[in-house]
Amino acid sequence: MSPAIPAIPAGGPVDRPRAPLAGGEAATLLGFLEHHRATLRWKVGGLSTEQLRAAPLPSSLTLVGLLKHLAYVEDWWSGVVLSGRGQAPPFDTAPWDDDPDWELTSARADDPADVLALWESRVAAARDDVDAALAREGLDTPSAIAHPRTGERASLRWILVHLIEEYARHNGHADLLREAIDGTTGC
Repeated sequence: MSPAIPAIPAGGPVDRPRAPLAGGEAATLLGFLEHHRATLRWKVGGLSTEQLRAAPLPSSLTLVGLLKHLAYVEDWWSGVVLSGRGQAPPFDTAPWDDDPDWELTSARADDPADVLALWESRVAAARDDVDAALAREGLDTPSAIAHPRTGERASLRWILVHLIEEYARHNGHADLLREAIDGTTGC
């Protein structure tokens, strides 16, 4: 059976981007974010549809669910909060009131290749949004949307750190899921 998502060629984890050891603040933040994005892509690569939908731990969490969740995270923080656009499909019509974890739970019924394409499209859009914000006011660029309780606007710097934190946490989940599915380890 061929994998639902092709494996990353040429050694996987070895070829992931790395943050510069002595780069500027933006290059360092973007380097860590790209490293974590590549780590997630590596963790979901080479598995069948059934493996990507599997919940092998005492949890309903799946690799395809994590991939769709991080597509949502990319769309929310870069598209909605930073840039002020509405949510992109399919997030714009999701039944959030009925299922606050819709992106995680609905992913089991999705074609993993479609979820990968969604994630890749949201990452590409996020890169464009971040580049535009960096060109405006650098890491101090304020978000278009204010926090609903405090009225504060997050800086691009904060958003990038938050995205790194999201990926780091969920890549830990992906490590455990992948090991339980096929024994693959590594971070």
